Amino acid sequence: MSEDQKKKINDTRRRESVVPADMKEIPEKFHYSPGVKAGPFLFIAGQVGRDENMNVIENKEAQMAQAFENVRKVLTAAGCTFDDVVEMITYLTDMRDLQLLMKVKDRYFTNLDRLPTWTAIGTTVLANPGLFVEVKCTALLPD
Repeated sequence: MSEDQKKKINDTRRRESVVPADMKEIPEKFHYSPGVKAGPFLFIAGQVGRDENMNVIENKEAQMAQAFENVRKVLTAAGCTFDDVVEMITYLTDMRDLQLLMKVKDRYFTNLDRLPTWTAIGTTVLANPGLFVEVKCTALLPD
């Protein structure tokens, strides 16, 4: 086995939680990490439109933007940007809001040469009352 292959195997065993400073309450209160570095990837837990005080944003467009801002916080804490995202899964409680979500998403994914895959899923309810959207991403960590 080459040294490169050994390094790749060891990288896949490496695991590190990513918790931005204003998300420290999440692992303490809800027992999960906002992000996890594992091997060459950053896995970001579904982010919703809550502010740093865990208050749900009421306006749909503002809530969607806050969900993406929360994704940005995890990306930044891991040394990544939206250009590094390779997969995105969104959950909407009303698929009629898909066009609005696309409008908000396009503010964050601006490099047309680096767009992630995207799966949009309709669901009846999310984790907290008043939530309309959840955004889950996987990013490729920089070398």
